[in-house]
Amino acid sequence: MPRYRLDELELSPGKRARLYRMLYQHGPGHGVGVFLPIDQGLEHGPRDFFDNPDATDPEFQLRLAEEGNYSAIVFQIGLAEKYMGRFAGRVPLVLKLNGKTEIPADDEALSPLNASVEDAVRLGADAVGYTLYVGSPAQDKDFEQFSRVRQDAMRFGMPVIVWSYPRGKAVNAKGGQLTSYAIEYAARVAQELGADVVKVNLPEFDAEKNRMTPKPYATLEFDEEEAVRRVVAAAGRTPVLVSGGSRVDEEDVLAKARLGMRAGATGIIFGRNIWQRRYPEALALSRKIREVMLEESGVLVR
Repeated sequence: MPRYRLDELELSPGKRARLYRMLYQHGPGHGVGVFLPIDQGLEHGPRDFFDNPDATDPEFQLRLAEEGNYSAIVFQIGLAEKYMGRFAGRVPLVLKLNGKTEIPADDEALSPLNASVEDAVRLGADAVGYTLYVGSPAQDKDFEQFSRVRQDAMRFGMPVIVWSYPRGKAVNAKGGQLTSYAIEYAARVAQELGADVVKVNLPEFDAEKNRMTPKPYATLEFDEEEAVRRVVAAAGRTPVLVSGGSRVDEEDVLAKARLGMRAGATGIIFGRNIWQRRYPEALALSRKIREVMLEESGVLVR
């Protein structure tokens, strides 16, 4: 499935300029992006830094984002205010506006706001990020909260990247958060609610869980690439970033990047798969990912 070019999207000049900086002037360029998220300290706590204690210091990820030429780094408000100063203008920033801890159960998941679009403008960000929990019993509050963010982002010309995640007890009862049904639905909801870019997880097929999904999904099975293509199609004219999830072997990381690009994604957003490794290994892997993305997008020919 072909990915949309920036000039094919209906965007205000402010949003277009900021997306252009991330997708053309930084990262692999040519309209594709590689994003480095470091919001896991809030979402998962200190345990994510045990594999690589150096990564506890956000300067580790900032140096990596600059030297590895990432399209942007993703920070919560506290890290952005404390660490972005020296790197402003050198590393694009996506300011995450909401977040939660993993301590409460996800049965009624809601990610409350802790920052604003105005904060993002003040900090020189090129986009804001918002986590939307599709299917949660608290989604009415979530939709209202996101509506306010969307309106502020329109007013300031700030692109909104939506982390669109199926969550909650109703989602679990219908096969869980990694089914094609759930992830396609999440991609469609992000488009319907006004996301400029949507971040999704890769679908995983499990026969038992698939039988729990609504018709016609319960009787359908797709190979990996077709499953991701369907997610990209569900997002319509909203560019898609695919998530890396928890750390896996290097070849599996490169396979995920290759899969996303072949399926028509605009980019990838890999965090733990990168910065849970020692710096030389993380930098080398970053460069390999860049090559894979350029190859699969038809820019780099070996």
